[in-house]
Amino acid sequence: MVIDAAPYITSIDEVFWGLLLIALTMVIHGAGVAVTLRVGQVLRRLDTNDSPLHGIGALVVATWILVLVHLLEVIAWGGFLLGRGAFPNLSTAIYYALMQYTTVSSELRLPHGLRLLGGIIPLSGLITVAWTTGVLFALAQRFQARYEDATRPARREPRSRGAPES
Repeated sequence: MVIDAAPYITSIDEVFWGLLLIALTMVIHGAGVAVTLRVGQVLRRLDTNDSPLHGIGALVVATWILVLVHLLEVIAWGGFLLGRGAFPNLSTAIYYALMQYTTVSSELRLPHGLRLLGGIIPLSGLITVAWTTGVLFALAQRFQARYEDATRPARREPRSRGAPES
């Protein structure tokens, strides 16, 4: 393992950009969650069949939308890193951002002045993946409750006392 002998001092610039990019990530994710929930509502209204496959299909669609939202967030991080000259091309910048965002990591390293972002990118990924998990859990609960209500046998009303049986 090679350790850079030059002292590394975190700059206010790194902190500023990190906080700004986390805010951008949250805005993108919030918009994506709103779209996902809206699509879920539309699919629920269109679903006239009580099959659990329809609920699963809606969860798959919600998952696809949220994965695309995560990829858009990674592209935003990659675009920033490319714009700051951290990588020679967008493909490499997106690769690095995705590996950090998913906490997989990579052999690539950020230059001085941006190294703090190597730890902030995974924080934004953890926050938004947790949010995604919450959204998918809530959607799954809704669809499950709807399916259970639709398949539950109708409750029989108790007979009143003294009423003649027919």
